[in-house]
Amino acid sequence: MPPMPRNDPRQYDDLAGEWWRPGGGFELLHWLAAARASLIPPAVKEGAVLVDAGCGGGLLAPHLAGKGYRHVGVDLRVSGLALAAQRGVTPVRGDVLALPLATGSADVVAAGEILEHVTDLPAAVAELSRVLRPGGLLVLDTVNSGALSRFVTVTLGEWIGVAPIGLHDPALFVDPRRLTAEFASHGVRLEVRGLRPSTAGLFRWLAFGQGAGGRIVPTRSTAVLYQGRGRKEATP
Repeated sequence: MPPMPRNDPRQYDDLAGEWWRPGGGFELLHWLAAARASLIPPAVKEGAVLVDAGCGGGLLAPHLAGKGYRHVGVDLRVSGLALAAQRGVTPVRGDVLALPLATGSADVVAAGEILEHVTDLPAAVAELSRVLRPGGLLVLDTVNSGALSRFVTVTLGEWIGVAPIGLHDPALFVDPRRLTAEFASHGVRLEVRGLRPSTAGLFRWLAFGQGAGGRIVPTRSTAVLYQGRGRKEATP
């Protein structure tokens, strides 16, 4: 059987066992989920909805416990949605390019490690902005499109085992200036900052397969990974 093309979402079915395996191939995604959740405050009203676009196996769920949201996870792959449902996520099968959700239905939209996988960035941004209510919060993280990011994430990352082979197509990586402009066109003012894994945690994971204690920390440079937070303009 020929290998799947880069960025083929079917790869996540083959990698389903990695979502929750301690120290496994998706360990870095756990750290990113924790960093993303740190930007999300407790819900301010009963029944508040958080839409987790590209939720995968539901890695955000443990970090939202007690914050008061109904956690709705949208993903293309049933294998990931089944795991997310086991952790209290309301699973919805769908594409971030055409979210099967009502306009303005989300108090918070989380888009973690999904935008570098979409084939139509303007459509994805439009959909994430559409489902977010006026005044609602957007949080995201993604991968820069520059040469350093392509080298670190794909060339080096796949070689040392930080990124599963073939999971990323560097042609889809996202320039933060472009992303900020796209969201601004839909009334979402996005602020970004750089991210990197903690050195000690990364060493333990790569050397010993132990991810405990690893975390994502902010950095000045957005050249590789970056995080965004913004609010949609409130209706006058």
